[in-house]
Amino acid sequence: MSQKCCCENEQFQDFKELDLVLDKYAKVPGSLITILQKAQDIYGYISIDTMNHISEATGIKTAKIYGVATFYAQFRLQPIGKYLIMLCQGTACHVNGSEMIEEAVCELLNIKDGETTEDGLFTLNNVACLGCCSLAPVMMIKSADSDETYGNLTKDSVKEILTEIKERS
Repeated sequence: MSQKCCCENEQFQDFKELDLVLDKYAKVPGSLITILQKAQDIYGYISIDTMNHISEATGIKTAKIYGVATFYAQFRLQPIGKYLIMLCQGTACHVNGSEMIEEAVCELLNIKDGETTEDGLFTLNNVACLGCCSLAPVMMIKSADSDETYGNLTKDSVKEILTEIKERS
C-alpha cells in the first residue's frame, strides 16, 4: 500500500490514485505540470508530502516541484473548502458590480480572496473570467458533486445563495 506520513497533520495520505498517474507520466519528459494538475484533481491541493512523493517517483527535486507549483496560479498549496466560490472579476463583471458582490461574500463568510471559512465549507477565489459575460456579475460554485453558475448577482442574491448552501450542508 502506498501511504506516507503526512507530517502536516500527522495523518497518512494515500497515494494509490496518484501512483497510477505516476506510473503513466513519471518517465515522460515535460510532464510535471500534468502530474501536478492530476494530483490537485485527486487531493484538491498539492501538499508538501505529495510533492515529496512526486519527487521520489520522477527524480525531480522537491524544490523544483515547489517552484513550479508556486509559479502557476492554478495550483493550490492549502486545502480548499467543500465549496469553491469562483467569483468573476473580468471586465463585464467588474463594470456590473463584482466588487460589491465580493464585499457581500467577504462580509457574510468572514473571509477574503484565497481564504477558507473556519468551518471548511467555503473558499473564495477571484478569477479573471468565467466566460459568462452576458450574466455579469457572475460566480461559479464548485463542489465534488457539481458546478453551479449564478448570474446577474446582487448583494442580496449572493447572500441568499450562500446561506441556502450553508443550511443544506
